[in-house]
Parts: sequence; structure tokens; C-alpha cells
Amino acid sequence: MSHLEGGPESDKRMLRRAFLAVRNRLTTDDVRAAAAALAERALELPELTHARTVAAYVSVGTEPGTTTLLDALHARGVRVLLPALLPDNDLDWGAYTGEGSLARVQHGGKMALLEPSGRRLGPDAVTTADVVLLPGLAVDGRGMRLGRGGGSYDRVLARLSDSGARPSLVVLLYDTEVVERVPEEAHDRPVHVVVTPSGTRRFT
Repeated sequence: MSHLEGGPESDKRMLRRAFLAVRNRLTTDDVRAAAAALAERALELPELTHARTVAAYVSVGTEPGTTTLLDALHARGVRVLLPALLPDNDLDWGAYTGEGSLARVQHGGKMALLEPSGRRLGPDAVTTADVVLLPGLAVDGRGMRLGRGGGSYDRVLARLSDSGARPSLVVLLYDTEVVERVPEEAHDRPVHVVVTPSGTRRFT
């Protein structure tokens, strides 16, 4: 009868579907305009102004766009790390040195991802970051993040915690994805800042 029990995990699944359905209706122009606004807002963050190393990710499809921001950070001389998905869903990292440093990688039945094509730095490379940009589908008023459900970033957050690293955790979202409350589980950790096209919000 487990399918009737509900609980945070099934609540999360339903919510994920709902947020993804809204994203899937966005046009290319919507995504492009939002990406430009997100980059502008994010680049004003003191955390990113002072960062030497930023762990980020390459947005795909209708995800809130990151490539404008990646290029701006790289142009500032920031060391930008990007993830490469490992077979067990953990993340390895490589440096971003501009558009030419990305390769399209197809992961089984999952979506194709743009990953760093250069030398792999190992899963622990993320612990050197001053700021970690986390993908997500929503954040609530406490800073709890609804992830995509693959578990990759749960591992990243656990690795940061175990290593004693304390980077700023930042999520880029659309305005409608900052909500009152998302379901949480014991291992979920709040983020520090959410950036949307219309502004930024901090959580203590």
C-alpha cells in the first residue's frame, strides 16, 4: 500500500511535475529575457563579487538560464567549475573556460547535458568553491529547495558539510517558483540566497 502513504517524497514528485509543466510552457524569448535579468541580479550579489571560485551548472531547455552568468563570471577572472554526471549520479567537476570548453553528453535515457570537456578535477573540487549555484525547481520562505530529484546535489551538499566547507548556496529561479513552503526531508538543507529575474532574497 506504499503508493497511498504519501509523505514528503510523493509530495515532492507531484510538485516537481507541476513546476516543470509551467517551465515547459515558456518560450525561447521568455527564457532568454529571464536569463539576462538573472545574470544581472546575480552579478550584483556581494558573494559573487568577492568569489574566486564558483561551482555552477549549465542550464538546459527551459531551466532558468545560466550561460550569460557563466560567461560574465569567467570574463571577471573567476574560476568557474561545472559538473559532469557520474554513472552513480554523483558529480565530478571541470573548469569552464568559455563556450568552447563544453561538450554535449548523452546520459542513457536521460537528457543530454553540456559538461566541461577538459580535465576532471574530482568530486571534491566543489569544496574549493566560495559560492555554489544549485539547480532547483522552487524555494520556500525558509530557503528550503525543491531539487529535481536525482540526488546529485544532496551528495554535493553532504560533501560540503563533511569537509567543513561553508560556501554560499545560491539558487536561480523564476519569480513564480519562490513559494510559501516545499516539503522537506531530514537531509534537506536551506540555501542562503535565491535570485529571480525581479530580485534577490536572502535566508538566514
